[in-house]
Amino acid sequence: MILDLFGTLVSAPSAVERSVAATRFAGTLRVSPAVAESALSDSWRARHDGQLRSTTEVAAHLVARCDAPASHMNKVEQLLAELARDRLRADASLLRVLKELRHGGVALAVLSDASPDIAEAWSRSDLAPHFDAAVFSCRVGAVKPAPQLFGAALEALGVGPKQALYCGDGGGDELAGAERAGIRAVRVERRGGPQGLAFGETAWPGGAIPEVEALPSLLSTWRDR
Repeated sequence: MILDLFGTLVSAPSAVERSVAATRFAGTLRVSPAVAESALSDSWRARHDGQLRSTTEVAAHLVARCDAPASHMNKVEQLLAELARDRLRADASLLRVLKELRHGGVALAVLSDASPDIAEAWSRSDLAPHFDAAVFSCRVGAVKPAPQLFGAALEALGVGPKQALYCGDGGGDELAGAERAGIRAVRVERRGGPQGLAFGETAWPGGAIPEVEALPSLLSTWRDR
């Protein structure tokens, strides 16, 4: 099974949370919140598609984009790491279900459009021990719905597309991307509610579940058919 991260396993950030983060970056960089927000928004692709390979490189990029002193870089790097750690906090109910799935013999991979700070924080998160593989866009060098992302997840699990199920909230056209890769896909309602931000989402006519916690019941229903 391949699972999306933001909006699926953990809440997608809201506009308010993004604004708060931008304000924190602004304070660290000593620029206006508008300048910090612009730097974060304009650098999204570079942070997610492999152009920037580490948290240090992301920090240097943001410092340069904001025309801030290089002496601020260490504090920006620390803030990136802190925010990444916070964003990877998972609900206890979700962790229980992941444990149940693995104990039931389901191999799990996470597949996410993620920046290096998220990729580097992953191994220290409560989520990581429940997964057999993690595929991040910044490591593959492409963002959803690029087929190489789904191929990398299948390869990491050692399965073919017909043996896999993809579950995500639909951002980045991921569900259609999974189906184009030959993987059955199911939509999950966005974790964190409708205020959670998602980009590149398209209409989904296929199956849907209310939350990841419903996956064991879904799999049981399929097995009984």
